[in-house]
Amino acid sequence: MNGAKPLPQIRIIKEELLSDNWYVLKKVTFDYEKGNGQWEVQSREVYDRGNGATILLYNRQKQTVVLTRQFRMPTYKNGNRSGMLIEACAGLLDKETPETSILRETEEETGYRINRVQKIGEAYMSPGSVTEILHFFVAEYAEDMAIGTGGGLDEEQENIEVMELPYAQAMQMVENGEIRDGKTIMLLQYAHIHGLLQTAAPKTLHVLIAGPYRSGTGDDPAKIQENMQRMNEIALRVYEAGHLPVLGEWYALPLIATAGSVSLGDDIFTRIFHPSSIRLLDHCDAVLRVGGASAGADEMVRLAREKGLLVYERPADLPHVLPLRSNETTRRAERDHPNAE
Repeated sequence: MNGAKPLPQIRIIKEELLSDNWYVLKKVTFDYEKGNGQWEVQSREVYDRGNGATILLYNRQKQTVVLTRQFRMPTYKNGNRSGMLIEACAGLLDKETPETSILRETEEETGYRINRVQKIGEAYMSPGSVTEILHFFVAEYAEDMAIGTGGGLDEEQENIEVMELPYAQAMQMVENGEIRDGKTIMLLQYAHIHGLLQTAAPKTLHVLIAGPYRSGTGDDPAKIQENMQRMNEIALRVYEAGHLPVLGEWYALPLIATAGSVSLGDDIFTRIFHPSSIRLLDHCDAVLRVGGASAGADEMVRLAREKGLLVYERPADLPHVLPLRSNETTRRAERDHPNAE
């Protein structure tokens, strides 16, 4: 290839409403500039049903996944004799965030109330005719998260069967064609590629500690130092759990001082402080969000989810890689450092 072609120019001529009985179907007529610079009139039908979210629930200890089965009329009209389709839990956003929506859909359809999800990406699923962007999530579930039987909502005429399947069986069902739903195949392949159900010992993670630095301090140096001390203490706990913690401040503050910053929030501070954390995020496996309100820390969480990184809200949620120090080790440390707390 000799480089990317220039983006085509589009001029919408008119949009005709064909149907809004369920969702919105329009015929869009537009001018399209071809690669040779000539313009031609084209028309396409566009179906807008909003955006959606889907999730794969998995249990590493039991080596199982939770899927659903329900009747899908379009498949019945196109070669699926029963019309029944095995799928991952999914639904439309209903003016919610993708995370809020998938938590609700998971509870309604499967009966499991999960409190954390990991976003792994998003995709157009049928871009030739449908506007929908589908947001993909995974989450680990446990038996004590079940609060009902699932099955969907009667008022939405949902009749959903919940299926807990061995992961190996689900992968075989993809191979033999029993699972034919695109989003479900993508989620199961993600689980396979990334080893979500592997039972090997957890690996050491490079964890960005994200919390308030200036937020809520009024730029009082003593309060800023308190924020730093709290994050450093949490970083120590993460380290003792066998991981490699890092604070964006550890990188940014020495660089800011070296560059000649004279006050919090000056041009040098602004140029380095937050951008350095964004750059650092590309070299991390996870973000641990701690402390109170902080727009910068919230931005790190948002970016981490977009990148498919793990996001934790408590140090205790991180997998423990190293064994806790033995009593003898603890006594030796206290003897060698009697004033350490």
